[in-house]
Amino acid sequence: MLDIHRIRQNPDEVKEALGRRGQAVSLDDFIALDAERRDILTESERLKSKRNESSKAIARLKASGEDTLALTEEMRQVGTTITEFDARVKDIEEKLEALLLMLPNTPHPSVPDGRDETENVEVRRSGTPRAFTFEPKAHWEIGTRLGLLDFDTASKVSGARFTFYRGLGAKLERAIINFYLSVHEEAGFEEVFPPFMVTRAAMTGTGQLPKFEGEAYKVSEDTFLIPTAEVPVTNMYREMIINGSLLPIRHSAYSACFRAEAGAAGRDTRGLIRQHQFNKVEMVKITKPEQSDAELESMTAQAEKVLRLLGLPYRVITLCSGDLGFASAKTYDIEVWMPSYNRYLEISSCSNCMDFQARRAGIRYRDSLTDKPRFAHTLNGSGVAVGRSVAAVLENFQNEDGSVTVPEVLVPFMGTERITGK
Repeated sequence: MLDIHRIRQNPDEVKEALGRRGQAVSLDDFIALDAERRDILTESERLKSKRNESSKAIARLKASGEDTLALTEEMRQVGTTITEFDARVKDIEEKLEALLLMLPNTPHPSVPDGRDETENVEVRRSGTPRAFTFEPKAHWEIGTRLGLLDFDTASKVSGARFTFYRGLGAKLERAIINFYLSVHEEAGFEEVFPPFMVTRAAMTGTGQLPKFEGEAYKVSEDTFLIPTAEVPVTNMYREMIINGSLLPIRHSAYSACFRAEAGAAGRDTRGLIRQHQFNKVEMVKITKPEQSDAELESMTAQAEKVLRLLGLPYRVITLCSGDLGFASAKTYDIEVWMPSYNRYLEISSCSNCMDFQARRAGIRYRDSLTDKPRFAHTLNGSGVAVGRSVAAVLENFQNEDGSVTVPEVLVPFMGTERITGK
């Protein structure tokens, strides 16, 4: 949520900043409602002051035995007007909040301008894509042939875009999860295992609602399956004032993720790339404002680390202003090389939301009991997507005989150096 005082004081600046996203955002309704609210509050305070003075006058008149009927009737009408003003102010404030909840975050000053993903900026690359001496197969072909992935049975049981992991396929998924969590723990992230269902308030706090309710799996009117562990982990601190000495807080979390709208039709809907249910290891940070820029860089470096340890080639890109997510002020995407696609595909996204989510969720901190609470900054990042990691391992480490070499760092978790199938 944007700072309402910022909109009041600098509406043109906010409009220009939101315009960098390539969206025609009008603040006219907001400004008009806010002005009406302030006018009503001013008049209401005047009437309340008049009522107080009149109450004293009525008391004096009664004491002297004078008639108070006319003044009492006038004050009754004033009271009715004040009640109507209070109701109107409440109605306006609800409308203002609804408008605020629909406004996206403003881009960080360092974010490059651009319309869409075609104008994202590559920052760096790591590793060299393997030169195969044979035609590399797609991960869904490898996984099916080796008995690791069963898409047909999952389709029969759950519908399209679900997968059964079987045998060493299930073990590979679990190995990657444990490997990622171990690496993040070594870096000082406290692991949490969150609930997979959250309330409407939690989804609103991190920005999924109300704008993207159609993309969420709804369990009940007030309960949703999580699209990412970012939602429950960030909301651990909802409506809290945190001791500033504890910041930055760093969490890692494994969870299943559920997304009803997993992408457009096409090649990316095959295999493990766009699923309605998938596993992910998430990183979440709660920081002071002056820490968040540096913490975004370290979070991105942490996501890169697990890919380097796996031996997977990747690149890091900065999302341009027109490709930013709703709650993000700045985002780095990490894309892993996929041989069968002959291109890089997103495997991690690390974002600094600054105080946007903290304002929605009421996450504040203070360094001492005498300090005024300040809104914290929140960050989140994939550390990283597990299904896509399985896909990348199968494709990048496939062998001509149809087997797959297990990356060295996963061997202790897998108990084997090679996957040959049944």
